[in-house]
Amino acid sequence: MLLSQSLAVVNTGRPLKMAAELHPRSGKLIGLSNSNRTARRNQPVQEFNHGLVLSKEPLRDRDVFTVRIDKKVNSWSGSIEIGVTALDPAALDFPSSATGLKGGSWIVSGCSVLRDGRSVLEEYGRDLDQLAEGDRVGIQRSSRGELHLWVNGQDCGAAASGLPPKLWAVVDLYGKCTQVTVVSCEPPPPSAERESETLETISGHFPGGPALTALLFPSLSVLTEHQLFDVFNNAIVAGGNGDSGNSNSSPGGNGGVGPGALTGAMTTNDALLFHEKCGTLIKLSNNNKTAERRRPLDEFNNGVVMTNRPLRHNEMFEIRIDKLVDKWSGSIEIGVTTHNPNNLDYPATMTNLRSGTIMMSGCGILTNGKGTRREYCEFSLDELQEGDHIGLMRKASGALHFYINGIDQGVAAAQTPNVVYGVVDLYGMAVKVTIVHNHNHSDRLRRNNAIMRALSPDVGRPRPTLSVTPDAELPDRLLFHPNCGQKAAIISDGRTALRPHATDDFNHGVVLSSRPLRSNEVFQVRIDKMVDKWAGSIEIGVTTHNPAYLQLPSTMTNLRSGTWMMTGNGVMHNGTTILDEYGHNLDRLKAGDTVGVVRKEDGSLHFFVNGVAQGPAAWNVPPSVYAVVDLYGQAAQATIMDDMVDLPPLPEDSSEGPTAMSPGSPCSVGGATTTSDLRFHHLHGTNAVITNGGRTALRQNCRSEFNDAIVISNRCLRDGELFEIVIQKMVDRWSGSIEAGVTAIRPEELEFPNTMTDIDYDTWMLSGTAIMQDGNTMRNNYGCDLDSLTTGSRIGMMRSASGDLHYYINGVDQGVACSGLPPEVYAVIDLYGQCVQVSITSSSGPLDNSLCTSNVTEKSFPIHSPVAGVAHRLHSKHGKNVVLLGEGCQAVRVGGYAHGIVFSAKELKTDELFEVRIDEVDEQWCGSLHIGLTTLAPLELPSCPLSGLSPSLPQLRTKVTWLLCGSEVRRNGVLQRQNYGCSLDRLMVGNRVGVKRCNDDTMHIFIDGEDMGPAATAVAKNVYAVLDLYGRITAVSIVSSSLTEDVESVKAPSLSSDSCSEGEEDSTPAESEPCVLLPTVMAFLENHGKNIQLSNQNLTAARVSSYNQGLLVTAQPLARQQLFQVRIDRLNPSWTSSLSLGVIGHSPDRLNFPSTACCLKRSAWLLQRDSVFHNSLKICENYGPNLDTCPEGTALGLLVDANSCLHLYVNGMDQGVAAQDIPSPCYPFIDLYGQCEQCVDCEAVTIVTNNVPAVGGESGETRCQGDMEKADMVDGIKESVCWTPPPEANPNKTCEYQALCSRFKDMLTLPDGYFSEDAKYNLCYCESCHKLRGDEAYYKRGEPPRDYALPFGWCRFALRMKSHCEVSNALKKWHIAYHGTSVGALRRTLDHSQLLPGMSSIFSVSPAKVEGPNGYSEPEENSAPGREVPRVRLSPTMRYSGLEIFAPKVQFRDPRSHRCHQAQVGFQVCVRPGSYKVGPPTLGHSEPLDPRFSNSEIEWITKEQGGTLLYGLLVRIE
Repeated sequence: MLLSQSLAVVNTGRPLKMAAELHPRSGKLIGLSNSNRTARRNQPVQEFNHGLVLSKEPLRDRDVFTVRIDKKVNSWSGSIEIGVTALDPAALDFPSSATGLKGGSWIVSGCSVLRDGRSVLEEYGRDLDQLAEGDRVGIQRSSRGELHLWVNGQDCGAAASGLPPKLWAVVDLYGKCTQVTVVSCEPPPPSAERESETLETISGHFPGGPALTALLFPSLSVLTEHQLFDVFNNAIVAGGNGDSGNSNSSPGGNGGVGPGALTGAMTTNDALLFHEKCGTLIKLSNNNKTAERRRPLDEFNNGVVMTNRPLRHNEMFEIRIDKLVDKWSGSIEIGVTTHNPNNLDYPATMTNLRSGTIMMSGCGILTNGKGTRREYCEFSLDELQEGDHIGLMRKASGALHFYINGIDQGVAAAQTPNVVYGVVDLYGMAVKVTIVHNHNHSDRLRRNNAIMRALSPDVGRPRPTLSVTPDAELPDRLLFHPNCGQKAAIISDGRTALRPHATDDFNHGVVLSSRPLRSNEVFQVRIDKMVDKWAGSIEIGVTTHNPAYLQLPSTMTNLRSGTWMMTGNGVMHNGTTILDEYGHNLDRLKAGDTVGVVRKEDGSLHFFVNGVAQGPAAWNVPPSVYAVVDLYGQAAQATIMDDMVDLPPLPEDSSEGPTAMSPGSPCSVGGATTTSDLRFHHLHGTNAVITNGGRTALRQNCRSEFNDAIVISNRCLRDGELFEIVIQKMVDRWSGSIEAGVTAIRPEELEFPNTMTDIDYDTWMLSGTAIMQDGNTMRNNYGCDLDSLTTGSRIGMMRSASGDLHYYINGVDQGVACSGLPPEVYAVIDLYGQCVQVSITSSSGPLDNSLCTSNVTEKSFPIHSPVAGVAHRLHSKHGKNVVLLGEGCQAVRVGGYAHGIVFSAKELKTDELFEVRIDEVDEQWCGSLHIGLTTLAPLELPSCPLSGLSPSLPQLRTKVTWLLCGSEVRRNGVLQRQNYGCSLDRLMVGNRVGVKRCNDDTMHIFIDGEDMGPAATAVAKNVYAVLDLYGRITAVSIVSSSLTEDVESVKAPSLSSDSCSEGEEDSTPAESEPCVLLPTVMAFLENHGKNIQLSNQNLTAARVSSYNQGLLVTAQPLARQQLFQVRIDRLNPSWTSSLSLGVIGHSPDRLNFPSTACCLKRSAWLLQRDSVFHNSLKICENYGPNLDTCPEGTALGLLVDANSCLHLYVNGMDQGVAAQDIPSPCYPFIDLYGQCEQCVDCEAVTIVTNNVPAVGGESGETRCQGDMEKADMVDGIKESVCWTPPPEANPNKTCEYQALCSRFKDMLTLPDGYFSEDAKYNLCYCESCHKLRGDEAYYKRGEPPRDYALPFGWCRFALRMKSHCEVSNALKKWHIAYHGTSVGALRRTLDHSQLLPGMSSIFSVSPAKVEGPNGYSEPEENSAPGREVPRVRLSPTMRYSGLEIFAPKVQFRDPRSHRCHQAQVGFQVCVRPGSYKVGPPTLGHSEPLDPRFSNSEIEWITKEQGGTLLYGLLVRIE
């Protein structure tokens, strides 16, 4: 009653109302509107700060200054910051952000409170970074001088105290927040303040009663959810003191904490902090709650910190990882010690202490520096990320427990001393940590919900309970949690998740279940909607992370702890693949398909696809995991399936299953098998893995293990029953291959040997061509050779009724192998040597194509091309005389003879070859290339140019370096070996040299693909390839790739067909070869990619879905001197990349068609974009036109000449030799990829001719032009027509505007000779391109310098410069200007190489105002054919020269999109200084056209012949 009276007295003296406005002075990027109530940060995508605004008047006590977040962007991290300051905005020098305010300022940033830029409170209230558009946030100074934050009408409690009386509200539009509006500045409603009265009601719920309530709430502040988080937890903790016998309480349990907790929790001066005495490199801050290791890039230890007092029983000591560096191995270590920090001589690392210390390091436990438990938990501290929490607790029983992100990892040590201090070692990667006082996240949330429900039946019920064992009577439906990815949304009362803008972004679509899954509870979703733009699709799995606290990643596979996900047809644990080939490929699912996940009671994880169990994917998955769905790539919407009636029962383990299964032996228990279905048995060899419901078997670690992969059928074969498998994957690493047979030994009685031929009883096997019984050869030269089989081959075994064993190869009976078999035999497959994966075919239904390795679709960013190209790159840090070209694939030394060191972009993997080709040699120098391996990581070097890097590789001594100089092997410059292999001093242009670190820790050097043998031994594991462009060698380019299936096959391209010698090829006259195959029989083969549909007597091919699986090949081989041509019928700009083509050197009849042509790795030559590939390795760049830019109607051809050289033809024009040594016969193939499209979802090409004359002859026009519009005809499309600027010239590789302008230029039929061959001068000035380049709007040129404006909005095509003009240095000394003209005047102007009166155009001119006979509003030089105007008008800006009066608009129809556009043309010219007069515009414009140029100097007029030089053709399209 007294409180209400006092408040009434205060209220009577208040002014009417404070103005809810912002001060007119603000940050330099702020724009105010709406009577100074709305603030907007300008340039929100380019700038993230300078967005500070303050209230117009000082705050009055109890007034809440509230703003609404109007707009956010996703370009930045961080968001709105709010607070108060004692600084008067009228005299304030505004800093870039609110955290820069000093002199009495309190700012809430994220979930931290800062005073004058220094953190005073961590983890306060709501995280402001998580607020969305429409949320409201306010700041208040209470009558007691406390700072309170209000979020959406709820008080977050006191953030600071002791505030001065005169304060202004501060709002910082920082990072993502770009616009706010002030909505009010008034006291909170009385109802919000009256909620404090509920404290008296709540006090009865706590053992402390009213006294404890008064202690927890010294002021009658508003009771909010956030106070309940912190305060009620402490109250319940205090209530547990009475039960001294409860020693089993833990963060994951329901018990309170033991004695002593109340004192620690309630006495602020006894809070758990870091001790002042710490490691020599430690810096403490934040009231000793934060510890940071100084010089983290130079030192990795001396970072030990301890608690300021011993830990109490059942007291949680928890820290948060704030900062990591990616330099060292090893990371944070945490534990306890009996040593008093006051008396301890701190060691460099805590594991050096040999007494009284228990530490968790990695995933093990160290006691007194020695390992006592190697695998304590599944989480490794070395894998934790910034933001992860680590805790420990000594229970009253003496047991020590560790906690990772709130999850109890179990007992680490049974008997821990009574008095121990918490200790943290900031070792290696760990740099900064903070003590977390509000731990026990899941338990606190559960308690908070219970108290909220006690307060009101309607409050808190939508919040999910986190109880591990929920009440079975409650209808606790599985729903999606409201906390979801940035680009995701939850609808339909939590049952449906979607990405509303799925065509704009492919990730940030992670959603989690609202509660943990129960054991054996199936979480299943249906895919509602798909988009066809991206690669990859839905991913599903489980995680231990609570969605209420998880900072959701862009994709769930980025999470490095507590997460299991099925992605594609693999399974990943904490971002690392644990199963390569598991189950159905999720990337192949369609709308309407379902996927599910379940954690069984035994801790195994199973996935479902369309209700079919895929078998166990992981083991030892902890309980209380949340289901996760990642709406990635094509997946746009999914809905939880509540009705489980249609689902089959969960697969139950067989009686022997649980005892036989172990994490070390993954297997599939596909449910109870019926007597009619053959599967692989769940018992198998050590290296075998069974997936796909028992239908597929594979050998894991196939490159390091070649045996121990025996699999056996799940039951005996019946008489006459065929057991058939198909080989799905092979490697070329080993000798020998698959072995197959039968055995009478039951799987349960079989002790699986290394290979099945080791069994000496009741076993019959076929190995190669030998039939073996009980390990002994019975018969050689059987009808088939298993070692010769390839991917796609089928092998079958059948026991006849008479006891004979038959083998079937690709369905053909090979005859009786042996006789006298017993009646009950099991089929046996030994995945030996080269054979890696097989699947059962006929006995279990059709083959699941999703398991074929060629169909695997990797998760990627938006598709730009079907293959990433050369995988190896050079690092951006290099010697000061080096320039990198071609996206890091080529290195050139541009000066001197030294300072040419370059590194590989990434560490080399074991047995991975890094190879370069010599491109340029300068004979004026001596010395040659140096090559080797180094442990020096380029990231450790300073930024380029690296003037401090050693001038040559032998002088590089920073880290250990092994290298070859000439024929000498050196280690850190010290000679180790002489006369090794061929001398590098003899290298010439075209030679190739490579380096490899082999699995025996030796370095090998390769010259032209030949291994020179081991050059050095004991080479470290983490090494980079390093080269030195020294002396004669001035340029190299990378020719190796890590995309190859077999690292040992990185050799010089060679013929795959050895059956035809050169003599045989030369013996056939070239003149007769075109007659070998008649043109009429050249057609596409019936065997093709799965998305291809043939028509028109197999002359036309269409891709009927998706963007890939469009590979097709001709049925007949391509004869020498015969041109094979196809025409592109239709393109779809929705996709990126387009058609590619080439030849293969083997018969396509049994070709296993991969998803794209770049996956062909056997005797294949591929032309893709402007590059040539051989067996997926790039062998040539900048060849011919870019095929991705060829328009509709383009005719592409292939020809192999008499010298076995492959040529590409574009509209009949030979582009030169693409590759040599093409075998005979060879078969052309086409890959209908990406844009190449006939109609919606149908891509097509048509064979147009096969009998074009041989090389050197005149080729006739093969295109059918009768049905084309006149504007669509292009006269002789050449290389420049299909050309796209290189990356350095056009950073926006997919600029549609530039492509549109290029197509318009092509329609002008201007000769290619007028345009520059150097493509880097072709520039697009659309908004995207010029911003990506960072162009300024204005530049200076000439002597004397004069300003000119860049032609923003136009696209420039560089013109060819004459040699005498270049010699005169006109480009440097002349001025730059622009001239608008008509389309009709272009050709005549180009013919005369100077500006002249125009000519009529073949295009229809349609200006806005038609006043003259020629359609122009004023008779200018370009509009009157019979009138010669001696003057030429120019301007330094296209804003004037581009006016329609000078550059009339013409209409044209885009041949690709068939849309009508209006285009203008003009010239960029060089003008000789002094040859022109500057004056006002003749058009009489009064308003300024360009802010840089006044109207009095915007028009230049010249009469001098030769005073202008044409520099570029400009095109603008509306």
